Amino acid sequence: MSVRMPSNFGRSGAQESALDLLGHEILGEKAAALGRAGRRVEETLTRLREQGDDGEQRARLLKDAAEAVHGYFIQRELCGLRKHEAVIREYKIPRVVLARLGAK
Repeated sequence: MSVRMPSNFGRSGAQESALDLLGHEILGEKAAALGRAGRRVEETLTRLREQGDDGEQRARLLKDAAEAVHGYFIQRELCGLRKHEAVIREYKIPRVVLARLGAK
């Protein structure tokens, strides 16, 4: 025999709707942050591809791209997206950038 708590002892409708609104707000912010991080990855990789092999400039662009990709991966993981292989292919992230992830 199972026993259920009477509905009048549960959360009120107002409390539930407030939590739902907060949950939607948080999901929206996560999605917006993921979009911004993705645009930053695109921008830094474009600058890297357009730049020649100028040593000092290229080193700075590699560092910027690695930081952008690292931040994007972290944001994806915060959204519950743990596998990055498809994103690496889609953005065509070079191995030289992936090798620098997390390095400061």
